[in-house]
Amino acid sequence: MRLFLALFFAYNLFASTLHLATSSNPSRLNPLLATDSSSSEIAGFIFNGLLKYDKENKNIIGDLAKKYYFEDSKTLIFKLQKGVKWHDGEEFSAKDVLFTYETLISNKIATPYSSGFRFVESVELLDKYTVKVNYKKPYFKALEIWMMGIIPEHILNDEINFMSSKFNTNPIGTGPYKLSKLEFSKDIELVAFDDYFEGRAKIDKIAFHVIPDATTSFLMLKSSKLDIGNLEAIAYEKKIKQDFLEHFNLYEQIAPVYAYLGFNLRRKKFQNPDVRRALSLAINRQELVDMLFFKHAKVCTGPFLPGSAAFNPDIKAPEQNIEEAKQLLKRAGYDKNHPLTFEIATSNSDPIRPYAAEILQHQLQQVGVVVTLRVMEWQAFLNTTVHPRKFDTILLAWSLSPTPDPYYLWHSESDKKNGFNLVGYKNQELDVLIKKSESISDRKELVKYWQKMFKIITDDNPYLFLYIPNSITAVNKDIKNVQPALSGIWHNYIEWEK
Repeated sequence: MRLFLALFFAYNLFASTLHLATSSNPSRLNPLLATDSSSSEIAGFIFNGLLKYDKENKNIIGDLAKKYYFEDSKTLIFKLQKGVKWHDGEEFSAKDVLFTYETLISNKIATPYSSGFRFVESVELLDKYTVKVNYKKPYFKALEIWMMGIIPEHILNDEINFMSSKFNTNPIGTGPYKLSKLEFSKDIELVAFDDYFEGRAKIDKIAFHVIPDATTSFLMLKSSKLDIGNLEAIAYEKKIKQDFLEHFNLYEQIAPVYAYLGFNLRRKKFQNPDVRRALSLAINRQELVDMLFFKHAKVCTGPFLPGSAAFNPDIKAPEQNIEEAKQLLKRAGYDKNHPLTFEIATSNSDPIRPYAAEILQHQLQQVGVVVTLRVMEWQAFLNTTVHPRKFDTILLAWSLSPTPDPYYLWHSESDKKNGFNLVGYKNQELDVLIKKSESISDRKELVKYWQKMFKIITDDNPYLFLYIPNSITAVNKDIKNVQPALSGIWHNYIEWEK
C-alpha cells in the first residue's frame, strides 16, 4: 500500500499537464453527436476516425485505417490498423466500423452527420481488419465522411437511447487521451492513454477549464495558468507586452471559419429578396472588420474557404449603399412610420460576436431598421433558440472545409430537425446543382459547380457573410516540439513535451 501511494504521489508530482480553456460546457462527448465546438474539440482527443487530413490539410491519410484504396468508382476498401485498443482494453476491429455506420443511419440517433452517409449502399466486413464500403454512385466526399469518430460496438450495442446515454458524458474511445474527470462549469480532465496505437502522448494530462468570459481567460493566459489560448485582435494590439512575449510564442494564420448573420426564412419579413438585399447593402463589412479585428481578419465574400478550389474569386463583398438600401426597403413596404424590426440572437461563447451585433445594430439604424439584441450563454442559445429555430436572425459561425459539402447547409432537405440548414433556405436551382455535383469525380468539373453555387448563394442573401478572422494562438514556451503548419499547431500534439 505504501509503495502504491508513493508511486501515486510521485506520478502526480512529476506529471505534465496542458492547461486549456473552453468557453462552454460540452453537451455530448460522443463524436456522432458532438455538434457544438466544445464537445467536438474535446471529443477529438478521445476518438479517432478511419482517416484524417495531413498536416498541410491537403492529403487524406490513414488514422484507424492503415491504408485504403478504391476497387472501382463505387467500392472503397479499408485495411485497419491491428492491435488498436479501446480505453477499456478491448480490441478495436471492423465490427466497430460497421456498428458506427449502422448507428448513424438508424432511427436511434438524430444527428446532422448522418447526411454524409446517404450515398453508402452497404458496409461489409471482409475479415476482422478489412471493411468494404459500397456506394450507390460515385461520391466526391467518399473518403471525408470516414473522418467521423468511430464508437465501440461492445459498449453501445445494447444502448436504447443514444441521445441521453451515459456514454455521452463517460466516453470510451481509441484516442491518445481518455476522460478522467468531467465537472460541468468547472473542469474537464483527460489523461494520456498508455496503449495508444501511435505511442503514448508525452504530455500526461490535458485540463480544460470552463471559462465563459474572455477577459478571465486572457488574464489566466497572462498569468500562465493556461498554456495555450486564442488571442482576440484587440488583446494582441493593445494588451500584449514584452513580458508576455518572453513566455509565449505567437502563431497567426487565417482561421478556417466565417461569421454570418442568418435570416430565418420561415418568417415572412425575410422571404422578400428586396429586404435581404437591402440589409446587405445597409451594412459596412470593412468597418466591422476594422473595428473588431484591426488588421487581423478579412471580409467574407461567400460560403467556401478562400484559396480553396470551391472559392469563387469573381464574387466581391457588397459595398455599403445607404440610399439603395432605403429604396429597396421602401419598395418592400417599410419606412419611418412602419420600420422593419427584428432581433439578432447570438451567444457570448465567442466574445467578439456581441460586439459585432452592436455594430450591425448601429449600421442598420442608418436605413431606419430597428434591431434588438439578445445575447445568451451557449447551451441556452442552442437549446432555446437555434435548435427549435426560434429566432429572427442568428449571428453565428461555421467552420470551412478544404472540400465543402454544400448539402449540409444549403440543400432544402437539410432543413429538418438536427439539420444544419438552420435558416430554412430553399432554392430549387441550387438543390439540383448540389445533387448533380455529388457524383462528379472530375475535379475541374466539380469546381465549376461549386463556384456557380457560390454565386447563387451570395446573390440570394440567405446569410449576410461578414468576416473571416485570423487565428492568433499563444503557446507557452515550456511546450516543446510545436510545429505550426497549414492545419494549425495541433497536428502533432502527441509529440509535445512540457
